[in-house]
Amino acid sequence: MSSTVPPAGLVLRGVQPPLRLADYRLIAFDMDSTLINIECIDEIAAVVGRRTEVAEITEAAMRGEIADYKESLRRRVALLAGAPESALQQVYETKLRLNPGVQAFVHACQDAGLKTLLISGGFTYFSERVRRTLGLDFARANTLGIANGRLTGTLLERPWGDIVDGAEKKRVLLEVCELMGIETAQAIAVGDGANDLPMMAAAGLSIAYHPKPAVMAQAMVSITDGGMDRALALFGEAGA
Repeated sequence: MSSTVPPAGLVLRGVQPPLRLADYRLIAFDMDSTLINIECIDEIAAVVGRRTEVAEITEAAMRGEIADYKESLRRRVALLAGAPESALQQVYETKLRLNPGVQAFVHACQDAGLKTLLISGGFTYFSERVRRTLGLDFARANTLGIANGRLTGTLLERPWGDIVDGAEKKRVLLEVCELMGIETAQAIAVGDGANDLPMMAAAGLSIAYHPKPAVMAQAMVSITDGGMDRALALFGEAGA
């Protein structure tokens, strides 16, 4: 592999292949628009006719134009109040798909012995299903409030707080590194939006999947064309 020409579909910043997956012990993934093809909150909103309002806030948050991610998420979730609980299953069955190349890349990481995390500002209804589908070791996400078969427009409180935002994504990554007894340099973080930047900055290798401009400007690796398996071209043992 050439050391001067980046592999097809990749933009590199401060990293030069070939790398070795075996040099890493942990990989953390964002979910919406990274592992999967949709922003789940936008699709739920479509069920109650609020897609445009919610999507506008989502896009502004992902571009980093709304500084307070927690507030932006609360605003969007509030717009879902009254949506039937069945809307979640409808979105999962009819809209949610793994992004191209995700299974190949995740399985390559697992085969190399990496532990796998899903850390999402999205919702546990979807994150747990994606975790099981991919055989991931752990998932952390937000939980939607539900009462009498309908969304309440709120998020459930947890002992650690009520919202997974950028700071919480970083905290979880650091905590798992500590529990594993590894350096953060041995962790990879994969995301696409502004709230992924804190965990991406903390990791030894950051990979952005079809990222927003603010993320591409900071990520060590940006996948700008093709599926997530394009990242395998970085790693010598992948043979890509």
